[in-house]
Amino acid sequence: MPDGTTPLLLRQDSEAGITRLTLNKPESRNSLSFAMMGAVLDALRAVADDASVRVVVLAAAGPVFCAGHDLREITAHRSDPDGGRGFFDNAMTRCATLMQAIVALPQPVIAEVQGVATAAGCQLVATCDLAVASDQARFCTPGVDIGLFCSTPAVALSRAVAAKPAMEMLLTGEMIGAEEARRIGLVNRVVPPADLQATTEALAARIASRSAHTVRIGKAAFHHQRGLPLEKAYAHAAGVMTENLMAEDAAEGIGAFLSKRQPVWRDR
Repeated sequence: MPDGTTPLLLRQDSEAGITRLTLNKPESRNSLSFAMMGAVLDALRAVADDASVRVVVLAAAGPVFCAGHDLREITAHRSDPDGGRGFFDNAMTRCATLMQAIVALPQPVIAEVQGVATAAGCQLVATCDLAVASDQARFCTPGVDIGLFCSTPAVALSRAVAAKPAMEMLLTGEMIGAEEARRIGLVNRVVPPADLQATTEALAARIASRSAHTVRIGKAAFHHQRGLPLEKAYAHAAGVMTENLMAEDAAEGIGAFLSKRQPVWRDR
């Protein structure tokens, strides 16, 4: 906690099933300190088991979305007896666990990016299922500038955008604007700052209005098949479709479509 009373992460739940998680340490540019990563992980674990949550919005307080790892914290551990190796290993492992928790979360996660997202902060945006950015937002993976190639951000970045724009960001460390981030597929939508929250909430509400059971099946299948060869991807997806067709909500949705009425989801 920044001052012993202010939480590192804020959680706000809506009646529509949208949970907003806000990184809340703007004085350190919402950097992913060991404690911040732990706070987000704890929140995601709680959300995963909460059937009332249909969509998660990941936002941040202050002018910076996330500046990546806490370099002051990293530097402080260089004085450890092992030169910091143990802490570095633990921090990178926790970061990898956090990113994988977002992917594995049953609910879709939307990044709401109001400002700069650098290094592991850019990784955080790339990891989320969707991203809405202010037209003032900026993105970069500048590790190469300080002798630390952004190898872990590269995992998420290379899965969100094509190889060549990803490598250009990683090799040059140059900042790109929100429109360029949208062009290469890092974010979905770019809007004026005044419209950022409303646009994100509208997108989240549209997703939340669908069958939660169907959305959870779909998110899991999407991420799983991406790591498979084409033949195995289709085999997996076909099996998922069969199971999905057996679900009560699929029968309701198809019946409602054929009857020209609104479906009533039971989320099963």
